Amino acid sequence: QVQLVESGGGSVQPGGSLTLSCAASGSISNFYVMAWHRQAPGKQREFVALHTSSGGTNYADSVKGRFIISRDNAKNTLHLQMNSLKPEDTAVYYCNALYKLLDYWGQGTQVTVSS
Repeated sequence: QVQLVESGGGSVQPGGSLTLSCAASGSISNFYVMAWHRQAPGKQREFVALHTSSGGTNYADSVKGRFIISRDNAKNTLHLQMNSLKPEDTAVYYCNALYKLLDYWGQGTQVTVSS
């Protein structure tokens, strides 16, 4: 059983930065893909960024150039550094891991971007 716990959410003004973290219960070096998704009020959950076990990354066009995803295998933690935040980045952010063909999700952390 894999458990994922997000942290680091909060409120920030437009143009500000936040770094989200996702602590995993197991060794994340075994997770083929780890990713961040988000869900804004009244909208479907959408992909934000992913990181593969081989070091590959991919980003949604809406966050490309502003967000950076990274893994710390020694600490079993996934990070999402978010810069130049916009009001449209407001959402609950979820950590996701693909392990042995099963999807695991965290409980989410709220990010609010507002002046």
